[in-house]
Amino acid sequence: MGDYAASGGYYIACAADSIVANPTTLTGSIGVFGIVPNLQKFFKNKLGITIDTVNTNRSADMGVNRPLTYFERAKIQKGVEDVYATFTTRVSEGRNMNIIAVDEIGQGRVWTGYDAKTIGLIDTYGGIEKAIEIAALLAKVEDYRIISLPNKKDPFAELMLELSGETSISDIVMQKLGLRTELIDPIENLLKGDRIQARIPFIMELK
Repeated sequence: MGDYAASGGYYIACAADSIVANPTTLTGSIGVFGIVPNLQKFFKNKLGITIDTVNTNRSADMGVNRPLTYFERAKIQKGVEDVYATFTTRVSEGRNMNIIAVDEIGQGRVWTGYDAKTIGLIDTYGGIEKAIEIAALLAKVEDYRIISLPNKKDPFAELMLELSGETSISDIVMQKLGLRTELIDPIENLLKGDRIQARIPFIMELK
């Protein structure tokens, strides 16, 4: 694991035969949260927009345009608990730990790689070279070569790839001109993402 492998990153790693991390690697964050922001007042008071709906069932319009009902909050909470149970079960099986012990070090807690080794979340310290060494040993491979992928793209080809994707031209222009603020992207990601997510509960910016 590199600079950090928390929540979804650790979910992927926990089934490995051996987990390698640096002492400073942010590890764990075995937790799940559900979020549906209520932007009703923002739409009405800031944008002058009110929203009316015609529903086929009582929760058909569940979203950011109104507060959640008790039933909807309970439904999301149930989903959070189900995903957390799956997460802790995967860690328990992958790390050969009692599920109660996993819960005690879970609940969204973030550990350094140093502490993670002490509590059994990783096996050894090291970087990519150490991980390759262990992988070769486990696979009983002595003669191997390393190729770094992906290859660096030509800037023009990269722009064409962006234009051919789902990203809108206005988004690309805003990005190139630096008009997208640090606040916009996280909000858009939350709105586009699943209501229930397993991710580290803050934004990492490594420099």
